[in-house]
Amino acid sequence: MNFIPTKLAGAWIVEPQPHTDDRGFFARTFCEEEFRARGLVERFVQCNISYNQRRGTIRGLHYQIASASEVKLVRCTAGALLDVIVDLRPTSPTYLQSDSVELAAGNRLALYVPEGLAHGFQTLEDRTEVFYQMSAFYAPKLGRGLRYDDPRLDLNWPLSVSSISAQDLSWPFLSEKVQGLPAVLNS
Repeated sequence: MNFIPTKLAGAWIVEPQPHTDDRGFFARTFCEEEFRARGLVERFVQCNISYNQRRGTIRGLHYQIASASEVKLVRCTAGALLDVIVDLRPTSPTYLQSDSVELAAGNRLALYVPEGLAHGFQTLEDRTEVFYQMSAFYAPKLGRGLRYDDPRLDLNWPLSVSSISAQDLSWPFLSEKVQGLPAVLNS
């Protein structure tokens, strides 16, 4: 596997290295030893699938706080999406900056999202499926989110929004936080 750094510290694009022959190819998509050698989380406790019927669907931006902070390894298994991450670590040199990568069944890339980053995506094709490996169990009471259209984040989604949940529309804007973003992460 190739590990390609994103512009956000600790976030990586993970590219499989296929071994081909006349049958097709074989490639590793995860290796505990390779992740550990790079100081990355190598234990995942939960796997999830997200199926999205329509192109333009947005999910996110999500994260969990405190005792349920999580690392995600995200891969698109059908269709294509723009995966977006936002750095919420107040001590990070890339605090409140974002990055994005296109994940597609055809490019077989994965995105390693470390703790302290919000994560979301927009589907670029109908019938897009996403596979997540999670380092922490889902804890609804510790789940938080950022608005996908927060002007302070200045995110550029490539398509008009065709579908988004009521919950994702209910997250407050950063400007609505009285004590600023660190309060978001710790409350």
